[in-house]
Amino acid sequence: MVEGLIGKKVGMTQGFDEGGNVIPVTVIKAGPCTVIQKKIKEKDGYAALQLGLVEEKGLKKPTKPLLGHLKKSKASPTKLLREFRFDEKGEIKEGDQFFVDIFQVGEKVHVVGRSKGKGFAGVMKRWGFRGGKASHGSMFHRAPGSIGASAFPSRVVKGKKLPGHMGQERVTVRNLTVIQTDKENNLLVVKGAVPGARGGYLLIKKAEFQADSYSEKKKEETKKEDLKKAEVRKEDVEKEEVKKTEAKKDDVKEEDIKKEEVNRKEEKKEEEKKD
Repeated sequence: MVEGLIGKKVGMTQGFDEGGNVIPVTVIKAGPCTVIQKKIKEKDGYAALQLGLVEEKGLKKPTKPLLGHLKKSKASPTKLLREFRFDEKGEIKEGDQFFVDIFQVGEKVHVVGRSKGKGFAGVMKRWGFRGGKASHGSMFHRAPGSIGASAFPSRVVKGKKLPGHMGQERVTVRNLTVIQTDKENNLLVVKGAVPGARGGYLLIKKAEFQADSYSEKKKEETKKEDLKKAEVRKEDVEKEEVKKTEAKKDDVKEEDIKKEEVNRKEEKKEEEKKD
C-alpha cells in the first residue's frame, strides 16, 4: 500500500451530511498513478515510490533523460513525478498502478498544493496592517510606516513584514475527511477547501499512514527498552534484598554481642557475691 496519490483540483461544490446539513466539498481527480521508480534502503538509503500522474494529455516533448528514466516502468511521459512512502512488505514493482480506491470514506487525509498567486501586495492586504486614517489631509493611508531603528542596529531586521509577492506558496491543509470516492471516473470528494486554483496539482496523503517496517522497528526498540528496564529493576531488587539480608545479619550479631556482655556482667556479679 502507498501513502497517497497525485491529483488535480476540479472545483468546489456542496453536499449533505447524514444529518441533512449542507457541507462544502472539493472534487479532486486523483490518479491513476503509475510507479515510475521503486527506491529501497539498500540502494538509495531510504524507501519510497516515485509516482507519475497519468493524464489524458501527457507531456508533448519529453526529454531523452526522462524517456530513459521511464523505460523500466514502460509508462507514458508524465508532467509530474512525486515520491510517497509505502509498505515495504507489499510486492510492488515498476509499472504498477494505484487508483483512488486506496482511500476509504471517512478517512482523514492531508492535501498539499500551491496557493493562488496574488502578485505584488501591500502590507494591508499581505499582512493585515491596520493602515492610517482614510480622511482627507491625513497623508498616511496604506503605507507601511517606519521599518527600522536609526542608531542601533542601523539596519532593517530580518523577517520584517513588508510589501512583496503574495501567494504562490506550498500549503498543506490537514485532516480533511473523505466524503466519497469514484473509481470509474478517478474522483475523490473531500470535506472543505484545498489550496490552489482549479486545475492545480495536489498531493493527497493519508493522515494516519505508517509503513510496517517503521512500526516494526519501533516495536522492536520499545521491546528492547522494556527488557533493559526489567533487567535494571531485577538488579535493583536483588541489591535491596542483599542489603536487607546483610542488615539482618548485622542486627543478629549485635544482639549476640549484647547477650554475651549481659551474661559476662551477671557472672561477675555472682563471683563478687560468692567472695
